[in-house]
Amino acid sequence: MRRLLALLVFATFSPLLCAEEPVTIGVLSHRGDEATVAHWSKTAEYLGEQLPGFHFTIVPLDFDEVDPAVGSGSVDFILVNPAIYVNLEVRHRVSRIATMKNSWKGRPYNLFGGVLFARAERYDLNQLTDLRGATMMAVDETSLGGFMMALRELKIVGINAYRELGKISFGGTHDNVVMAVREGRVDVGTVRTDILERMQDEGRIKLSEFRIINAHEHTTIGEHENFPLVHSTTLYPEWPFSKVRHTPNSLATSVSVALARMPQDHPAAVAGNYAGWTIPLDYQPVHDLLRELQLPPYQHQERFTLIDVVVRYWGWIFGGVVLLLFMVVMTSWVLRLNRALKAAKTQLELQHALILDSVADGIYGVDTEGNATFVNQAMESLTGWRADELIGRNQHLLLHHTHADGSHFPSGECPVYHTFRDNQARYVDDDVFWHKDGHSIPVEYSSTPIRNARGEATGAVVVFRNISERRRAAEESRQHQNEMAHVARLSTMGEMASGIAHELNQPLSAISNYTRGCIRMLQSAEGITQVGQMVAAMEQVAGQAERAGEIIRQLRRFVRKEAPESDWVDIEELLRSLLKFVQPELRKARVKLDLKLESSLPTLWAHGIQLEQVLLNLIRNAIDAMQDNEGERLLRVHACQEGSAVVIEVSDNGHGISREVQDKLFTPFVTTKKQGMGLGLSISKGIIESHGGEMGLHSKSGVGTTFTITIPLRREGMTHE
Repeated sequence: MRRLLALLVFATFSPLLCAEEPVTIGVLSHRGDEATVAHWSKTAEYLGEQLPGFHFTIVPLDFDEVDPAVGSGSVDFILVNPAIYVNLEVRHRVSRIATMKNSWKGRPYNLFGGVLFARAERYDLNQLTDLRGATMMAVDETSLGGFMMALRELKIVGINAYRELGKISFGGTHDNVVMAVREGRVDVGTVRTDILERMQDEGRIKLSEFRIINAHEHTTIGEHENFPLVHSTTLYPEWPFSKVRHTPNSLATSVSVALARMPQDHPAAVAGNYAGWTIPLDYQPVHDLLRELQLPPYQHQERFTLIDVVVRYWGWIFGGVVLLLFMVVMTSWVLRLNRALKAAKTQLELQHALILDSVADGIYGVDTEGNATFVNQAMESLTGWRADELIGRNQHLLLHHTHADGSHFPSGECPVYHTFRDNQARYVDDDVFWHKDGHSIPVEYSSTPIRNARGEATGAVVVFRNISERRRAAEESRQHQNEMAHVARLSTMGEMASGIAHELNQPLSAISNYTRGCIRMLQSAEGITQVGQMVAAMEQVAGQAERAGEIIRQLRRFVRKEAPESDWVDIEELLRSLLKFVQPELRKARVKLDLKLESSLPTLWAHGIQLEQVLLNLIRNAIDAMQDNEGERLLRVHACQEGSAVVIEVSDNGHGISREVQDKLFTPFVTTKKQGMGLGLSISKGIIESHGGEMGLHSKSGVGTTFTITIPLRREGMTHE
């Protein structure tokens, strides 16, 4: 771990120390860090000379540090034994670019093996079969020459090392294993080839101190040359030099070429005790070894025989046989059920027909050509068409060919056709079907697609009902609402009677005074000479009479029952006329009016008298709300167009309305007035909603109240008339 931290620090600060790009080579430290650096530093220097602009550094790695270093991308190249390489190839997709040629006494070779050895005086340990019960030390579980090769040789002679040896321990380095055997701490050791010879050359041991177990002799490399080192196992390809996944291919190619060009006697090769590099060898023998030992990456692969299959999966096999017998029984049972299902299907079809015929709504099916496929009895009774007259014929041409106004209804616009064309359900709340005798039937209907197993529409089902009774009930309800609104207007007029009487009294008194003055002038001697004054007085009489007549006309228009049909309403004219009507109340209550009307307000398609009633109710409520104001009493009436709607606001600066009252203010019989009936706002809201609009309220206690009316425009009313 300390090495990895040092490597990360080096990778972080090396660009600040030199201009060369750092390249790290991780090397398996199988003989200790000092020996690894000593053997491979010259190789790093050689690569730096061959590739200007790059600085190569050797990073010694213990067996357990190799995989984390490659996985984290801490190294750019890796030099490890072939077994570790195979695992890195599978786990991290490293790829070999060269194979090392080892050297012994000037003789190059690119294979290596394992050596099993004991102390020379252990005459009882000669063959592999002699190792049962003996203690053994290896380098590491991931060391190919220092453990795995020996493990395979023991397995070949029928020895399970973990079960039949006395004890297996690991020394971490080859040198530690050799010294442990020499000192008698274990019976047997295993290291890679050339370790014993090199330690003897270094003066640390003598080969005569050890006995080679299962010694192989006269092993050839190729066809003529004998392998020069003692060994106990099969030989495998030497260590590969590999690039890590993140390393650029261009750099890997340059390194591969530089290694291939290294002379056998180059100082880097001499320092590393090798004889240069060759093209990457075939590492299939290493794959075979790992697979045979069931070691990573083949730890989960086993060779199964038929007996193994039976032993391991006997339960599944037994279950399969039982399942097969069960399927045979089930097949015969299903055949019997199939016959019963056919009979049940016939019965269900009869029940389906009975259910359809028991429904009061008309139901019929349509295919993708628009032809009727089935009908129920209610359909026949509602339309007058018999089932045999409808099925197979185009339903649109028989039932839906004409609009309610008598205009032609093209089949391409029919909602039923659209249903099975776009696979979407539809609901139409107001339309007409045509009876066989030619009269129209007001209906509402739904059209739902019939889908196959793939979700595609294969037709539609139409369910409809006659809404004549509903229409009559709606008309009666509308008339009842009009009557209630009329009563409310009469009640309002009763409340306004005093103000209206005062307003009429003024012009009538003026008429009386002017008329009496004219009479006195006519009776006087100078009457003939006062014609001009009498003409002026009579003009005043005429003006006051017109004023009284206008008041009476407005009164009659407001209290009469409105016509049942809507018409185009000039909202500006309606507001100005209405405000003239309430002017007496405004003066009496000392209320100041703030009227703002947007220029060129559009006309509305509406009931003019109903709108007057709503606005009058809101204005009179605002006047009443300001009765307790000691200061200014201000009524604001604003109207403007917002998008495709007209918005009218009626505001006051009165005492406001609490939140509790606001939540139920539009409920019938709820009022803030001591003698109010609580119907005005409820009726007003219903009138606005009948026009397709909305009525809102904004108020804070002690601040004031604003009622907002929003009425949508019809296309014809988008411009001012």
